Amino acid sequence: MNFWQTIPKPIIGLSPMDGVTDASFRFITAKHGGPDVVFTEFVNVETAFFAPDTLIKDFTYSEIERPIVAQIYGHTPEMFYKVAHIVCELGFDGVDINMGCPAKKVAAKGSGAALILNPSLARSIIQRVYQGVKDWCEGQSLSDLNIDPGFIQKTRIANRLRTGVERPLRRRLIPVSVKTRIGYDQVVVEEWMQTLLEEKPSVISLHGRTLKQGYKGSADWESIARAVDVSRNSGILLLGNGDLQDMQDVYRRISQSKVDGVLLGRSAQGNPWIFRGKEEVKRALSSNGGVSIDPMPIRLEERFRALLEHSSHFEKHWGLQCFVGMRKHLAWYCRGSPRAAELRSQMVQLSNVGEVMDCLRNYAASIASEFQPKERAPSPRPSRSSMASEPLIS
Repeated sequence: MNFWQTIPKPIIGLSPMDGVTDASFRFITAKHGGPDVVFTEFVNVETAFFAPDTLIKDFTYSEIERPIVAQIYGHTPEMFYKVAHIVCELGFDGVDINMGCPAKKVAAKGSGAALILNPSLARSIIQRVYQGVKDWCEGQSLSDLNIDPGFIQKTRIANRLRTGVERPLRRRLIPVSVKTRIGYDQVVVEEWMQTLLEEKPSVISLHGRTLKQGYKGSADWESIARAVDVSRNSGILLLGNGDLQDMQDVYRRISQSKVDGVLLGRSAQGNPWIFRGKEEVKRALSSNGGVSIDPMPIRLEERFRALLEHSSHFEKHWGLQCFVGMRKHLAWYCRGSPRAAELRSQMVQLSNVGEVMDCLRNYAASIASEFQPKERAPSPRPSRSSMASEPLIS
């Protein structure tokens, strides 16, 4: 069954972000926010053959993240064919082809958004991914593809650690999707959409900028709306992406562009709770705006407990030697906190969970002290600070 067809519309999911949506980030977002769908960060198809341990790490996930889609990128159709088998073997719910990354090192090799300039190669890649999924579903194994036996064993270990069994319980056709942009150095959304639609992916996720723009300027939602017109009646879902800061933005963009859903990226950094508002958006759209979609405030205590949980998961998964990669997440969690700049400057120097705990305890103590009622002369009815509260970290 194609899971994309069972999610109540509009779909509100977590966008794949290079260097961000790793196993720890996705776990915390799924647990505390609950997006409709989750994507891995993009993984180079060549990794399976030249750095298999890295691929296993990048494709580690937990059951709480379902439905989860593995995103892959590259420029060699036959490698896509083989990695499609691996994605299926690891039990993912879908496979997504990145045709939108603007990074120079990616585009220079003809991958990511550079595929917009090479429609024939883009179509060939989609076709080979489809064929890989089909052949795996019909019984082809990784050993049939001459994949290293040691790597095959690693996939089985990954499955056993996650589910208790080494192989997926059943072989099934998983949906193929594409994430892309509205153009390379200029907007060509109509022509590019027509090319992709010919290969009938289940979903096309469209970021409202060209490769040349990168992440600068404003996302072009008018072009996304034109893409919706092109894809209308095709049976293919279209998701919009770009500059969605909160659920009010989500509601407005879905209402205006008529997309089938959206993917949130940077607004979810340090803020997994943003997805808690998705049901309000769905109700508001179904009732023509008759439901409030104001976000519920997140207490500092809840924010910092999630931060600690995230840090612990990251340290366990990646090891102490990689904890520096957690620092950007720590900084994002500080947004909106009292004396955020001061706290952030401390967070980006931490090297393990113990240091994070100590930092938060010291911060909590300083905040509590700052808001303690000051001594004053006796009076018949002494006042008390309304800001005194339970400790942030116990």
